Amino acid sequence: MSRDPQAIWLRDVVARAGAGDAAEFARKYELKPYRIAQIYRAAAKELIGDVREVTTLPKELRAAFAADGVTLSSLGLEVFQESSDGQTTKALFRLQGGKEVEAVLMEHRGGRTTLCISSQAGCAFACAFCSTGQAGFSRNLTAGEIFDQALFLARWLASRGKRVTNVVFMGMGEPFHNYAAVMDAVALLNDPHGFGLGHRHITISTVGIVDKIDAFADEHLQVNLAISLHAPTDELRSKLMPINRRFPLAELMAACERYVAKTNRKIFFEYVMLDGVNDDAACARSLAKLMRGHLYHVNLIPYNSTPDAAFAATPEAKIWKFAAILDEAGVPVTVRQNMGRDIAAACGQLRAETQPKAHALS
Repeated sequence: MSRDPQAIWLRDVVARAGAGDAAEFARKYELKPYRIAQIYRAAAKELIGDVREVTTLPKELRAAFAADGVTLSSLGLEVFQESSDGQTTKALFRLQGGKEVEAVLMEHRGGRTTLCISSQAGCAFACAFCSTGQAGFSRNLTAGEIFDQALFLARWLASRGKRVTNVVFMGMGEPFHNYAAVMDAVALLNDPHGFGLGHRHITISTVGIVDKIDAFADEHLQVNLAISLHAPTDELRSKLMPINRRFPLAELMAACERYVAKTNRKIFFEYVMLDGVNDDAACARSLAKLMRGHLYHVNLIPYNSTPDAAFAATPEAKIWKFAAILDEAGVPVTVRQNMGRDIAAACGQLRAETQPKAHALS
């Protein structure tokens, strides 16, 4: 499906401005197509966050935009926190209507940077170990609201002489539950005339909505797919992840096989390590049997505590023993590094409405 990034971006700007549609917006401000392209480039490529700073526009037009409340961003920054690890930053944004979402920036050794962005305010899927799911679902984000998280953190990086190298849809919400907006946001991130991030540097994580995995395969994108698996049997996975009652493992793994056959692309399987729950040798062996696909890779994730979940983290030594069983069975496996625990920015911890407020970025 073809998607026009500039048109997607303009749709959100127009909606915030209260105009009926893009044509009405263009007539009101006497905007030629090249002017709209200038504004889009300023926001998406040049990372300008304030319309008054778009110096390629006439002063009169900038003044009119400012007077009418036309903005380049849909987000209001509420909280900006930096972790003691020196590598992790979390931003809490307020959306129009008052809901809040969080996004995380991770600065890795060697210059790689990863943005973890949200696709929904809250989440409807209620995974037992995830703070976002425990808070419930509020609403979907628009493509512009998703993209604006990346723009904000990209501006922050640029102020320090760095750039975004990777974006992961692993923040608040289930990306495939907001499929159309997420695909539009991917188009915005990838646009060579705008943000310009390569598809292979974008990853979408899903709890395993089978029909959307099939739809994603048909997109013919080079975007990475990650599956939140977290258990190797239906009995255990259904306890941890209610989605498994709708799409049990046999259906999920069949969809994964179809995806690989159609795209010839690797799938990453996320597996959070819960002490005494899913981390024994029997689970490791069962997981190895599931991972028969030649393009399957397991990421083992140390558990991060959340306010309401009654779980404990698997000790590090036990995680490595689990990894060794997978490795011996020929399953590619990685143990993920934890980042941002002290500011509740680590995997599974994002829950905007319950997090303590910190200092706002000036």
